[in-house]
Amino acid sequence: MDRPSLSEAQEDYLKALLLLELEEGRPASTQALAQRLGVRPPSVTEMLKKLAGLGLVQYTPYQGASLTPLGRQIALKILRHHRLLEAYLHQALGYGWEEVHQEAERLEHVISEDLEERIAEYLGHPPFDPHGDPIPTKDLTLPSSKALPLTEAPLGRARVARALAQDRGTLNLLARLGLVPGKPLRILERGEGVRVEVEGEVYLLPRALAQAVGVEPLG
Repeated sequence: MDRPSLSEAQEDYLKALLLLELEEGRPASTQALAQRLGVRPPSVTEMLKKLAGLGLVQYTPYQGASLTPLGRQIALKILRHHRLLEAYLHQALGYGWEEVHQEAERLEHVISEDLEERIAEYLGHPPFDPHGDPIPTKDLTLPSSKALPLTEAPLGRARVARALAQDRGTLNLLARLGLVPGKPLRILERGEGVRVEVEGEVYLLPRALAQAVGVEPLG
């Protein structure tokens, strides 16, 4: 891939733009990027101008920013590094799923293409990371994920597909409740919270926690 030399911060911006575009289906606002990256909006504006100058971002003040085709390729490569590293840390090194995100954040910028491919080969080219998030393939296509938040899924049988959160506290709680990718459940009732049955146990999940569980309805 013919790509400019980028700093870690610039790579973080491209990945954040990609994730926001995937989540919201539209260009990312300066405010949304600032919240995602934990920086001030003026810093976001300055960085977007630099990335636009490199041909990686299309940026229009007050209208948001989106990735160019080259910017999207680079962002998908960074995301592939990140999610493969999460899978490797979890499966090969025994890290908990609540631990892998921060480690992968540090390592995603420095691994070589050869190491990336060896990790993928060792793991059997997994389509998803430990949280159920899709891993971009070697040719940088993104596997589809049909997960709906529990707050939006129809009542009845479903399967946990993704954790829609990265913070340790939420992931630890989901693990204790058995709400991990692949786990079948039944959605019983939805109101102020969501009542679910998991392996014979019934839980009333607060709305905020239910929004962190992505499920695939089973009919």
